[in-house]
Amino acid sequence: MSAVSVIIASYNRSAFLRRAVESAQASANNVEVIVVDDASTDETADICRSISGIRYFRLKRNQQTAGSRNIGLVNSTGDYITFLDDDDVRLPGSLDLQVAALSSAPEAGLIYGQALLADQNGLTRGDVYPRSCPHGDVFWKLLTENFIPCGTAVFRRDCLFHIGLLDQSAPGVDDWDLWIRIASMYQVMAVAQPVMVWRKSTPVSGQLTSHANVMATLSTNLFRQKWIKLNRVVEAPPSKRRQITRQFSRNMASHLVCETARALVAGHLSGAQKNALAALRLHPDESVRAAATYTLRFLSVTARGGFSLADFRAGFTYDQRTRSYR
Repeated sequence: MSAVSVIIASYNRSAFLRRAVESAQASANNVEVIVVDDASTDETADICRSISGIRYFRLKRNQQTAGSRNIGLVNSTGDYITFLDDDDVRLPGSLDLQVAALSSAPEAGLIYGQALLADQNGLTRGDVYPRSCPHGDVFWKLLTENFIPCGTAVFRRDCLFHIGLLDQSAPGVDDWDLWIRIASMYQVMAVAQPVMVWRKSTPVSGQLTSHANVMATLSTNLFRQKWIKLNRVVEAPPSKRRQITRQFSRNMASHLVCETARALVAGHLSGAQKNALAALRLHPDESVRAAATYTLRFLSVTARGGFSLADFRAGFTYDQRTRSYR
């Protein structure tokens, strides 16, 4: 049995796929690489047939990332499992390091690390995320923000027998949901060093995570309809539940406001509008002041015929305590 299975769900990104597969193969000595082709219409099938040492599954219809990953999960054989996006890169030996650490801590269900942030060309400047790596009982912190880059997380296969597979109704935040369910039952470990290169989305990149309004809607729905119904939340004091709900709302509103700014700076006006409207609709108590200020700034700079990051910052005060714009 393979020590670790790397599941790569891929759809129409054949230009990146080979690099991702080869990086996964170099990340551990005993590794099973599974590529799930989510009904791609490009050269993905040809690329996969030309790569030796992988297990390849082609789906007849597109099932999005969560569905593809679940196909990979049920066909995997490793005692430990990780996901890798087809445009990201695992660092050499990184999985051996994480598996060794996780195997020595039976109370832990998951281990994650830092990601080197890359631009759309895959170039890095040394920036990492997250800068600090919370560990231990991180359940409550995870409920309010997802600080675990998907491609850095390695979890035990045994966890799935207790928490189930990925939630296919929440594509794009299915990994966050999985981390929360694992953290509700297990300790979480961390290695404070980069283990992968993460090609971050931009407002115009077309990646799923570039649609901040959609991601925020899915996350908020999961929080309200699923996460607050988990046993640990239900059994917590009402004051704790109120605190977590307020913190989640504050973080999500702040994220949407910042993504609105990014979209405007990138000239993606329709995306900025969708993000601002989502902030008002989903979290009005936290975002109405920022969104109103934002609208005034936008109208002002539009009249002048331009917009810059300095213009955006001039209209806001950043609160270090709450990590949000006001």
